[in-house]
Amino acid sequence: MTPEATPIQQRELVLTRLLDAPRRNLYRCWTETELLKKWFTPAPWSTPFAELDPRTGGSSYIVMADPDGNEYPNRGVFLEVVQNERIVMTDAFAKAWEPSGKAFMVATITFADEDGKTRYTATVQHWSVEDRQQHEQMGFHQGWGLCAEQLEKLARSL
Repeated sequence: MTPEATPIQQRELVLTRLLDAPRRNLYRCWTETELLKKWFTPAPWSTPFAELDPRTGGSSYIVMADPDGNEYPNRGVFLEVVQNERIVMTDAFAKAWEPSGKAFMVATITFADEDGKTRYTATVQHWSVEDRQQHEQMGFHQGWGLCAEQLEKLARSL
């Protein structure tokens, strides 16, 4: 079955949490460079550099570092940005509409009010089942879950 014929549900990973922080603060943590660097990678990893242009068509460049200092640069483009509600981004483009070396995913982050808190959902869609499996084996649920905890803590402090 070709990637296009594989149902999207077989190519996606979803993390959802009810976070005790206002969605406007969670959105800020995703779109303000200095805030993003404080929570974006699961400790003990870090984010030593980030450059964001959080608007539809804007670029992002985020460098993650492991505890040994090895750096992992990630370039991407924002496909849709709706303030305090939704961010859609992809690594399919390195900047503007320049294709990247290999597309891996499209991430959709949503923020919705729920019982005085925010329903935070990260849906990551991959080009293939193999890419989804690779991301899952890399620790998607644990890593993105820890990042959600770090995000909540920072957003509550704003």
